[in-house]
Amino acid sequence: MSNRPETHLLDKVQSPKDLRKLPKADLREVADQLRSEIIDAASVSGGHFGAGLGVVELTVALHYVFDTPDDRLIWDVGHQAYPHKVLTGRRDKIRSIRQPNGLSPFTKRGESDYDPFGAGHSSTSISAALGMAVANKLADKPGRAIAVIGDGAMSAGMAYEAMNNAEQAGNRLIVILNDNDMSIAPAVGGLSAYLAKIISSETFLSLRGFGKKIIEMLPKPLADRARLAEETARGMAAGGGTLFDELGFYYVGPIDGHNLDHLLPVLENVRDASDGPMLVHVVTEKGRGHPFIEPNQEKYHAVPQFNLVTGERKKSTPKAPTFTNIFAEALIDEAGRDEKIVAITAAMPSGTGIDKFAKAFPDRSFDVGIAEQHAVTFAAGMACEGYKPFATIYSTFLQRAYDQIVHDVAVQNLPVRFAIDRAGLVGADGPTHAGSFDVTYLASLPNMVVMAAADEAELKHMVATCVSINDRPSAVRYPRGEGSGVEVPARGEVLEIGKGRIVKRGTKVAILSLGARLGEAMAAAEQLEARGLSTTVADARFAKPIDQQLIRDLAATHDLVLTVEEGSIGGFGAHVMDFCADEGILDGRVRVRALKLPDVFIDHGKPEQMYEDAGLNASGIVSAVLKALGHNSFGQSAANT
Repeated sequence: MSNRPETHLLDKVQSPKDLRKLPKADLREVADQLRSEIIDAASVSGGHFGAGLGVVELTVALHYVFDTPDDRLIWDVGHQAYPHKVLTGRRDKIRSIRQPNGLSPFTKRGESDYDPFGAGHSSTSISAALGMAVANKLADKPGRAIAVIGDGAMSAGMAYEAMNNAEQAGNRLIVILNDNDMSIAPAVGGLSAYLAKIISSETFLSLRGFGKKIIEMLPKPLADRARLAEETARGMAAGGGTLFDELGFYYVGPIDGHNLDHLLPVLENVRDASDGPMLVHVVTEKGRGHPFIEPNQEKYHAVPQFNLVTGERKKSTPKAPTFTNIFAEALIDEAGRDEKIVAITAAMPSGTGIDKFAKAFPDRSFDVGIAEQHAVTFAAGMACEGYKPFATIYSTFLQRAYDQIVHDVAVQNLPVRFAIDRAGLVGADGPTHAGSFDVTYLASLPNMVVMAAADEAELKHMVATCVSINDRPSAVRYPRGEGSGVEVPARGEVLEIGKGRIVKRGTKVAILSLGARLGEAMAAAEQLEARGLSTTVADARFAKPIDQQLIRDLAATHDLVLTVEEGSIGGFGAHVMDFCADEGILDGRVRVRALKLPDVFIDHGKPEQMYEDAGLNASGIVSAVLKALGHNSFGQSAANT
């Protein structure tokens, strides 16, 4: 007997056009069936579960009221877009989300006409929607742009930069503030919904416009009094919104985002309004309807696969500690001896391990919200005053603060320490979250020390090394997930800056690895030895400064030097090549090759398969060596075959 939910109404909806054919009375049942479908799909695929469950009714209402895709509906980040994907012709693929060759975990322009803007990083929706709205205005097209942005995403300055320029879009721009950080309180009940409906109505807006014209004709003292009275009346009705009013938005709300009887008339009024831009404050419950019993701090932001009946989640047995946990433990250990160490994260305390640091040192831990630019300059300010800040940010999110890294840190040679989690390919989250570029964008900067941890022990040493560097900025990158299971020392040792290490000695082939590909390099060395190719494996440790003497020695004593890194073009291999060119090493007998990520954005998948496809596993390294030496797959010289 099937446990699949009953979805007879949802089955009729192949696109929003089908949804708009249904009577309003059916929408409540459509939403219930949609929520059941999302829960069922998440049990199979896992994924960003809570945000989608929180916007089921809102998704139904938006597609019912607005003429999508001609009206552009933009979901900030895209975590909450699972219900949107179901309603826009992708229901048959929803269980493939985050899987190889399956649906993207976020909105993606190439996936559907109903995804007008790709996402993955937070707080871009209002800027994009404003651009679309103004473009439609210039082209005299009727379409509106609707940005759905969460209260967390509103902590980023980019959202306010966009809102500060939004007035030029007029009524073509609508922002839905999805407030899922507060419960449904009495203030978001019947009276609030009624007042929201009134103040968003054409009658109220027309009277407001007429009143403004009258106010302009009054003497200044009377005009000021009348304007204050109007603002006070709106404040009583709306319960707030002064900041948005100052930014040029007409604020409506808050309204219950799960009550279609409240949502639909307000959205219809907003759609038909001649005033604008509009901001509709909708209050929702993240994870609404989830099947789990125990509470969860992040309200099931993302979950693994789970049993639909019991709610039991699929868990893998860890073989080794995660790099994130090793980093957190190492930083806590160092902070216990040095009261100047502080930790900064940008809205990812649990993902970076800073939640553990915060428990140990609550006064020395700072979560600044989704504000990476501020996080970096905040760290720079603390470094100016003699503190030792660790700006602990995912590689992909640190990209957002590149100007601050250059201008506020590197130019001033300030000892900010960058702890860069999620370096390399990250799997199911795909290209928007891959840590492909940090070595390239950091190692190009004067004064910067850039390290990459090959294993858990190395990470602990590199944290200690960062603590010791007080005359310039430094960075340590490390991947997501489990380490290799090596023994971790009780205390990290300070490494000599710019010095690598020989892990295995050979005579013909030298593999110079940076970071967590070291295990694959060792496995490749075994395969090469079996082919009669004596192989050295070295751990570079530093992408900047590179170990020049190590490179000279390897080049002088081997036929081939192959660099290996889980990063983009222009990274460690490029620095080695540049040094070899300047030294004349490339003019001699030794062959030098660089193995790196291909120069494309790599789609989501299983990390192991992604690295295999990129040629960065053991077999890929072996193939690169044989190709460089002119050997075929059987280890024979091409000249002899």
